[in-house]
Amino acid sequence: MGWMTDERGLEKCAANYVPLSPLSHLRRAAQVFAHQTAVIHGDHRVNYAQYHERCTRLASALAKMGVTPGDVVATLIPNLPAQAEAHFGVPACGAVLNTINIRLDAGTVSYILDHGGAAVLLVDSEFIDLAETACAQMEGTPPAIIEVPDAAAGHPATTRHPLYEDMLAEADPAFDWLMPQDEWESLALNYTSGTTGRPKGVVYHHRGAYLMTMGTVVSWQMVLRPVFMQIVPLFHCNGWNHTWMMPLLGGTLVCCRDITAGAIYDAIADHGVTHFGGAPIVLNMLINAAAQDRRAFDHTVEVFTAGAPPAPATLSKIEKLGFNVTQVYGLTETFGHVTECLWQGDWDALSESERAAIKARQGIPMPMMEDITVTDPQMAQTPCDGKSQGEIMIRGNAVMKGYLKNPEATAEAFAGGYFHSGDIAVQHPDGYIQIADRAKDIIISGGENISSVEVEGVLMGHEAVNLAAVVAQPDDKWGEVPCAFVELKPGADATEDALIAFTRERLAGFKTPKRVIFDDLPKTSTGKIQKFELRKRAATL
Repeated sequence: MGWMTDERGLEKCAANYVPLSPLSHLRRAAQVFAHQTAVIHGDHRVNYAQYHERCTRLASALAKMGVTPGDVVATLIPNLPAQAEAHFGVPACGAVLNTINIRLDAGTVSYILDHGGAAVLLVDSEFIDLAETACAQMEGTPPAIIEVPDAAAGHPATTRHPLYEDMLAEADPAFDWLMPQDEWESLALNYTSGTTGRPKGVVYHHRGAYLMTMGTVVSWQMVLRPVFMQIVPLFHCNGWNHTWMMPLLGGTLVCCRDITAGAIYDAIADHGVTHFGGAPIVLNMLINAAAQDRRAFDHTVEVFTAGAPPAPATLSKIEKLGFNVTQVYGLTETFGHVTECLWQGDWDALSESERAAIKARQGIPMPMMEDITVTDPQMAQTPCDGKSQGEIMIRGNAVMKGYLKNPEATAEAFAGGYFHSGDIAVQHPDGYIQIADRAKDIIISGGENISSVEVEGVLMGHEAVNLAAVVAQPDDKWGEVPCAFVELKPGADATEDALIAFTRERLAGFKTPKRVIFDDLPKTSTGKIQKFELRKRAATL
């Protein structure tokens, strides 16, 4: 192997080594797909040359504001063109993109801004009040707010902050992008849903995002010029990296502010949408759409779905409507999806119910991953018998750099050379993984992770509550919703409506329990609440 070493003059140079980055896709697309439609949102329609220029102007404007490489630029924006532009324009000036969940409460947004140290915050006008309240609660220096109006959706500018379009107009369209010198440089900062306390900051690198785009193209069997509808929120794993992927293929990104069945059907019929990703709630939305919201289309729409596994009945119904669904699995820490239920040809001969049951599996590693398996607590491989449970372990290029400012949690997550997912699964004889349960009592509602511990903590703050336990209750629309079981203090009184209102005042709406059951909680001899018993009860409600 000596001939491969530097001593024979073989080494990296500008000609043979360019750090991998998804930014390269848009720089190339601006030339090879210059006149291809890049982004659609209502009357907003730009080609790749224009898209590249807008992202360039954003990078220039941020640099003029004093943003330097390594600084964090945050956003509070739905799936709109400005949010897509931030995915390229922010890192193009060397900064790190922090897309914040627009559904969070002000206290959590304030924590994220403080912890991440955002220098600038791009905010959709609908969320200006949220942004200002969050900034007022910060311990550190608040970021500069830039407002992004959406007058067509009923959210005109408040005029309290500089406006996004004005900022772009004054910027330099010839700004020279600051490409990474090392593909391990930080690209994005995403926060977990705080399943065990405060949200953790997950740091993405350019290499992982680049390889995610490449691997997804292979797994989804995509061809040039797809029409992709961005349904997965861009604040969630950067929309599974699909917005970074579109320029690679000269694809068209269809943005949508409010995800409804009518909006999806309209996009498919009017724009020819060929692909989208979404949680099972999206599939149920399409299946249960009213007649007036449905539109006819004559092509198959490819769908990636992830989150709480969809019911086989859901998969059977959605296919009859013209959608081919592939189950995928991943976490914030893995840039989004990293396994796929790759379809095998001999499964075509199975019955409809058998095919749907297989499609509900999380599957096998996608091409950019090295190894994904199921192990016991000692990290020994569990038997691939479809019965033996263990934890999903992940190794590959699409794994985070680590948790920001949290070396202990990072070391724990990477112990033994694998990322510990915390999800409990079985592995079938063919190697396909299927989630059996969720560690740490995570509730997945409409694709959003909810910490039962967080909700319990709020309930326990009510003066009448002695003990509270929150578990997932199956729900036809959301997949799962929080259900609270509460023991009241002796002599105390409270109603279901009162406790729901109490939590709604302190938590984001999707975290609020949808049911409150008053009863003595089942406990072990040591006083630990037996949540598995409560899950059984919740399933019958």
